[in-house]
Amino acid sequence: MTVAETKSSVSRRWTVGLLLLLTFVTGLVDAVSFLELGQVFVANMTGNITFLGLSLHPDAHVEPTTPLVALGGFVVGALIAGRVANRFDRAPRRWLPTAFGIEAFVIALVAVLAVADVLPVSGDGTEVTVAVLAVALGIQNGTVHHLGVHDLTTTVLTLSLAGVVTDSQIARGPMARPHRRLGSIAAMLAGAGVGALLLFVSLSLVLALAASGTAVVATCFALVGRGAADTDNDQKRNR
Repeated sequence: MTVAETKSSVSRRWTVGLLLLLTFVTGLVDAVSFLELGQVFVANMTGNITFLGLSLHPDAHVEPTTPLVALGGFVVGALIAGRVANRFDRAPRRWLPTAFGIEAFVIALVAVLAVADVLPVSGDGTEVTVAVLAVALGIQNGTVHHLGVHDLTTTVLTLSLAGVVTDSQIARGPMARPHRRLGSIAAMLAGAGVGALLLFVSLSLVLALAASGTAVVATCFALVGRGAADTDNDQKRNR
């Protein structure tokens, strides 16, 4: 039995679909952070660590402050995810909606505060906005890591891309279940592309879309999981 089957409150198909939606959300939010908040990622920490290394070269014109802030916020979010998982993971119908509900709330809060000019989205002070968004995506990544669905991290796609190509050569035939990897790549690409285009309209619009997508995930884990549990209970009573 896989980790997803023991931890997720919904079926494997639903779990895959919802995690692909979170991958789309990742693309949306990283489009905002990279294009508007100072060329930094709030979800893909590999890029930030690379930026820190590049900042050692004066001609790179890379400031280390913002990547460090993003890393710090991400760590805080992952710690929150760990606490929530430790408390609720034996009851996935509470754990997953709680974790993703917190993430949706934080992203929505940033969208509202950006519209109200409370959180800066340009110029000085954007580090605060970066930190808060990084907390939200840290919660997402920590929760997905604990969920442990194979080939669906919602963030890092390097291994997914390598796996699609490498496994096809090793198997010397049709790729074994490549749809998750290809779906992750497509979802991230679509999220980043949609985010980049919608930034011509409004940064808050992109974040509102990301918050809505995450809220849908939280709601589905709660409601679909409840329906599945009720069905299982009915079947047990009828035996």
